[in-house]
Amino acid sequence: MSEQITGFTPREIVGELDRYIVGQGKAKRAVAVALRNRWRRLQVDEKLRDEIVPKNIVMMGPTGVGKTEIARRLARLAQAPFVKVEASKFTEVGYVGRDVDSMIRDLTEIAVQMVRAEQVEKVQVRAREQAEQRLIQLILEQQAPQTRTPERQTVGPFLVSPGGEVTLPSDSEGEKADIRARLRSGELDEKLVELEVADTGTPLVSVFGGHGLEDMEIQLRDMLSQVPGFKGKTQRKKARVKDALRMLENEEAQKLIENDRVAQEAVERVEHGGIVFLDEIDKIAAGPRTSRVGPDVSREGVQRDLLPVVEGSTVNTKYGPVKTDHILFVAAGAFHVSSVSDLIPEIQGRFPIRVELDSLEKEDFIRILTEPENSLTRQYAALMATEGVELSFTDEAVDAIAGYAAEANRRAENIGARRLHTVMEALIEELSFTAPERSEREIVIDGDAVRKKLEPILSDQDLTKYVL
Repeated sequence: MSEQITGFTPREIVGELDRYIVGQGKAKRAVAVALRNRWRRLQVDEKLRDEIVPKNIVMMGPTGVGKTEIARRLARLAQAPFVKVEASKFTEVGYVGRDVDSMIRDLTEIAVQMVRAEQVEKVQVRAREQAEQRLIQLILEQQAPQTRTPERQTVGPFLVSPGGEVTLPSDSEGEKADIRARLRSGELDEKLVELEVADTGTPLVSVFGGHGLEDMEIQLRDMLSQVPGFKGKTQRKKARVKDALRMLENEEAQKLIENDRVAQEAVERVEHGGIVFLDEIDKIAAGPRTSRVGPDVSREGVQRDLLPVVEGSTVNTKYGPVKTDHILFVAAGAFHVSSVSDLIPEIQGRFPIRVELDSLEKEDFIRILTEPENSLTRQYAALMATEGVELSFTDEAVDAIAGYAAEANRRAENIGARRLHTVMEALIEELSFTAPERSEREIVIDGDAVRKKLEPILSDQDLTKYVL
């Protein structure tokens, strides 16, 4: 398992996060140390290793300042299973809502998909060879004519081309080699072949007529798949040869993978490298000066349900029991009404690291628009390039966009960097609509263009509420 934990130094982790997220240095340092500590834990003696638990983090700050993005980029950097859940979706037992254990099951499912994808990549070459052999045999069987009269040759084969061309190779090794060569060259890609595939059919949940029964359907299908000799319902369908090859290749790859080994490795990754991002944790905190009745009872109940999972417990999943002792939990919330101290003491104790993220100002917006590799200006330029339009922004335009976004945040709700999306959409709306028809191929947006478009919106208080 130790080779799966990335050994980036904290400074390198912060440097990677800086490529996509502007500012928030304290939060970046906190998650960088938390990630590095995972690698450190696996280097110590085994007797002490189990005693070292992760230092969970709670990030406090308004929406749109980068809390979720920091956690998501950290998981991608660490190549670790990652799941984002909203704490407000959980409710105390007896109320309508999701079971808190479901986030660990979701995390395990994501880990299984990660490991399975890696295993599929390893057996890709072998799976493709076996899929080719199956497809060639399938083509030969469906092309074998009942008779060789000219009349039967035009109606007997199952394999046809859109143009009506028909070939009738024999089942010899020479013909197999010929079909293989034509298959690899792409000559047969658009021809149709009939094959047997698994019938996904009507979902069981629609039969029961309920909502939230998807997990029941998955578990039922998995249970039936374990029955010896059970292959599930199949159906015959026609598909293009290139699509049939892909389906057969996926089927062969799944056969070459050891599911028990995949499940075991996935569980290990979750236990030693999993990251759970608990968003909106402030929504389950009882606000100050509230009585312990009504909705606050349910909020505290959610916290108490979360407590054993965060502290360390065993959650049963369909891939086996998963221990949560060393899963890293990163919680986040705006904490406008409540504060971290309004959480129950047990929960507070399980999140020893607290980081406050800064609100974004005009200077931050300027950096967000220009510095990250996936900045909004680069995104819009790339979108317009697909229409053959070369879009660019002057420095004055970027400054004006940032100014209007900051002003809109001050006048209305402060939604952080998400305000830039709203402002940019209002600015680019006309160009986005007319781009395919424009004769002008180079568009430069300057400060005057930004002010001409956005000033009337911002000056109208009512219009600002709906547009910006």
